[in-house]
This record gives sequence, structure tokens and C-alpha cells, in this order.
Amino acid sequence: MQITSNYFPTLSNNLFRKFMLPFFIAVSALTLQSCGYNDMVEKDETVSQKWADVQTQYQRRADLIPNLVNTLKGFAEQEKEVLTQVVEARAKATSMNLNVEDLTPENLQKFQAAQGNLRGALGRLMVVVEKYPDLKSNQNFLELQAQLEGTENRISVARQKFNTAVQEYNASIRKFPRVMYAGSFGFEKRAYFEAEETAKEAPKVEF
Repeated sequence: MQITSNYFPTLSNNLFRKFMLPFFIAVSALTLQSCGYNDMVEKDETVSQKWADVQTQYQRRADLIPNLVNTLKGFAEQEKEVLTQVVEARAKATSMNLNVEDLTPENLQKFQAAQGNLRGALGRLMVVVEKYPDLKSNQNFLELQAQLEGTENRISVARQKFNTAVQEYNASIRKFPRVMYAGSFGFEKRAYFEAEETAKEAPKVEF
């Protein structure tokens, strides 16, 4: 048997691929698991999922507004100013598309402000509706109003679930010893929804 000059390097490479490489892979996997890497990944994915749910509900509300405005035009065409405010607020709110990676406190604050402006414009529109009894009995309007109310509830629930997921994720990456290396793996603190100024004040009921 003739042994070539590159026989031993070839043999070493084969042994490395057969025995040592799987060993290093197993050790790396155990190391990542013991340092909580997988747990951080799972919590990060949960945040992404909950943010997608939030966006879905906000988009649902935005999709209802064109039909609502068209319905109101037939009854309250003279209320152009209020209708225009709703349309403009919707355009601004839907123009802000944030990926979960872009959720800095500043970006989320701008997003929340735009959505809050839209909610306020819709609220003013509903006040105007009170002046038109015929509109309040219109079946199409009543269905849209019910859908909007349901969507507002879904938005509130989605935001709460998102905040919970973010708080759990943030707490996870700040725990010792993860806080020492989470950043090097790309796990950074996420922003969450703050209570709106209108929500901090008790509602006033006037008769």
C-alpha cells in the first residue's frame, strides 16, 4: 500500500468532520441553551407576533373608515370639516408602518400619537352624529359603528398583550448574567405603549 504525502492531512480532516465537528456543535448548543439564548429568542418572537396583532387591529379600524365617511356624507354633507379631519388623520396613521425592529421609544410615541389623533377625530365625528336622528337609525351606519366599537376593544386587548410580551422580554434580557451578553447577540430593550394623556384623566360626564 502506497501512502501519499497528503494521506495524513486527509485522515485528520475526515476524523475532524466525523467526530470533532459534531462534538463542537453539541457543546455550542448546550452553551447557548445554558445561557438562556433560546429563551430570549422565544420571547423576542412573541414580541414580534404581538406587534403584528396590534398592527392588524389598527388596520382593521382604518379599513372601516372609508365606508363610514361615505355613509355620513349622505346624511351630513355639511359636516365637511369633521369628515376631512377623519380622512386626514387616517392617512397619517396608515402612513406609519413600523417593523418590530424599528420600535424605538421615539418611533412608537409618534405611532401612538398618530393613532390617538385618528381616535380623537372619530370621537368628534360620533358627537356630530347625535345631530342627525335619521343617521342614527340607518342600518349601514349602525353596523359600522358596532364594528368600530368592537375594533377599539380589540386594539386595547392587542396593546395590552403586546405590552405584557415586551415587559417579559425586557425583564429577561436584563437578568443576570444575560444582561452581560444579550446585547452582543442582538437582543436590545423594546419600547412599549405608554398610557395616553386622555386615559390618565377620569372621564367627565355632563348633562
